[in-house]
Amino acid sequence: ENNYHRTPPPAALSQYIDFFWETRFEDLWDKFPKGFSDAQFPNIGYTYLINLGTPFVMQVSDKKFEMKTDGFLPRYNAIECFHKKNNHLFGIKFRISPIVFQKDVDFSEYLGYIFPLSYLMDQQVISRIKESSSFEERVHLASAHFLSVLADYDGPLHPVNKVSAILDECFQKNKFTVSVEKLAAKQGISSRTLQRYFETCTGISSKQALQIMRIRKATAHLTHSPEDFDHTLYGYYDHSHFYKHLKQFLQKNTLNNLQPHLRLLEKLHK
Repeated sequence: ENNYHRTPPPAALSQYIDFFWETRFEDLWDKFPKGFSDAQFPNIGYTYLINLGTPFVMQVSDKKFEMKTDGFLPRYNAIECFHKKNNHLFGIKFRISPIVFQKDVDFSEYLGYIFPLSYLMDQQVISRIKESSSFEERVHLASAHFLSVLADYDGPLHPVNKVSAILDECFQKNKFTVSVEKLAAKQGISSRTLQRYFETCTGISSKQALQIMRIRKATAHLTHSPEDFDHTLYGYYDHSHFYKHLKQFLQKNTLNNLQPHLRLLEKLHK
């Protein structure tokens, strides 16, 4: 965390963007002259990656991609980024991208890879962000771009608002086991329609999205405050149920360097 700039979006973008980030690896190269990797758990949403430096390698599940330019990265797989000196990345972590207000995009078609960002973001905007002299300026330019996308939309209430509202309520109230039928009924639509909304806007089903949020929130609680961790807060009916889900979440090919965490959790399990 200390090796990244990170800041939340303006309030008007908060239901779409989780945060902006940028690498700050300057102090790491003496310690890791041959490079290092940065592994991350699965998440909901996706990340726009803008390459401000030299090529890097991104591993998505068990596939590796050499990235010389900018990328769009669905985040529901475990990922690992391999860095070498002069790598420098600026990123936007989305829950749902406002691009859906501008283009007819189905994010369920973006599966298992890292894609060219030019598919989803105007190259002139990307270039202006790259030419900016600071993280703060890049955040300002990117925010202004997406705020203009929202301002230009004058159509009916978009399905993205329903999906965003569900994600927010379920996360805040730990409603991770609610059925899609109940979620859909509350929105006044069919469960099939809601599933289509989720897959189009997030790339995954409502169940998959809620389970990823569930285990991430539970794991964060266990990591930061183990003394008051209670698996029932997150809908797990016993410790074994939580532990089984946790192992499925952590044991990924891209996360081998996090195995010590599994050993620690095995001790807790005993």
